[in-house]
Amino acid sequence: MKVFEPLPLAAIATAAAALFTAANGFSQSPPDLKSLRGSVRIDGSSTVFPLTEAVTEEFAKVAPKVNVTVGVSGTGGGFKRFCHGETAISDASRPIAPSELSLATAAKIDFIEVPIAIDTLCFVVHPKNDWMKSISIEQARSIFSEGGPRTWKEVDPSWPDRTIKRYSPGTDSGTFDYFKETVMGKDGKIRTDISVSEDDNVLVLGVAGDVDAIGFFGIAFYEENRSRLRSVPVIGSAGTPVTPAAATVLDETYPLARPLFLYVNAKDAARPEVAAYLDFYLSNVSDLATEVGYLPLTKDQLAKVSANWAARRTGTQFVKDGQKVEGTFAKIYK
Repeated sequence: MKVFEPLPLAAIATAAAALFTAANGFSQSPPDLKSLRGSVRIDGSSTVFPLTEAVTEEFAKVAPKVNVTVGVSGTGGGFKRFCHGETAISDASRPIAPSELSLATAAKIDFIEVPIAIDTLCFVVHPKNDWMKSISIEQARSIFSEGGPRTWKEVDPSWPDRTIKRYSPGTDSGTFDYFKETVMGKDGKIRTDISVSEDDNVLVLGVAGDVDAIGFFGIAFYEENRSRLRSVPVIGSAGTPVTPAAATVLDETYPLARPLFLYVNAKDAARPEVAAYLDFYLSNVSDLATEVGYLPLTKDQLAKVSANWAARRTGTQFVKDGQKVEGTFAKIYK
């Protein structure tokens, strides 16, 4: 796998302009899209799924003869299939891991890394939960830790003396990986009596049906179900509660924000139907990300991503010398 080297700014501007000229939104498309045939197989993150599903529905209107299938096996499950050459595109709610990069390299699979939006991990409770006004990272770690509190009262003496019901994405989910890394830490052990599912809709139903439940997932699922759930502000680095929102993510005061990705098999990218699908995705992702409930990339970020895609630049900026690169997305992806 090649080391990722960002394009010069002049090349970025030229390639980005060419890409955005090629696709003009939902209502207009190059004439050959109507007759374009083929298939695009996608699998991976349940968090990215709503966005990819929305793009796929719109793409079908302009390229009805292209068969696009979107699976939801979780980020880890998606990468397994991707690294075995079973899918053209892998939806991911985290960057590719060093171990997954090794698998791809061993299988001689080059890929193009395509950030598409920003998501925020969101803690949710039942609307009638009137005691948890905010949550700290330490409280979240305690609630979900093996040997942690059994009741709300054990977390805070002023809270009810009732058993906490916990809901979590499954272990193949990138959301779970992100939670484990940012909340639990390297040595944190997650308790075994948690209700888990790779389908975030199952988690929504669980929390919405129990006043003593707490769960977490991408904010898009909260936005879809905000009439049935309440999001819990997270204590930020300044020691004050911060709600997940565009402003707090962009100024990096909300502590649990993360980029979302597509990973595209470089060989599949040479197929016209895959190339057309990605061109369409990037040309419409900002509007659809907002509709779904994610934060779009900035114009500069999207221009760089689009230029890298147009150049079919392979590799990742998140693994170097076999180790994960530390730092925020804004600092790494430049």
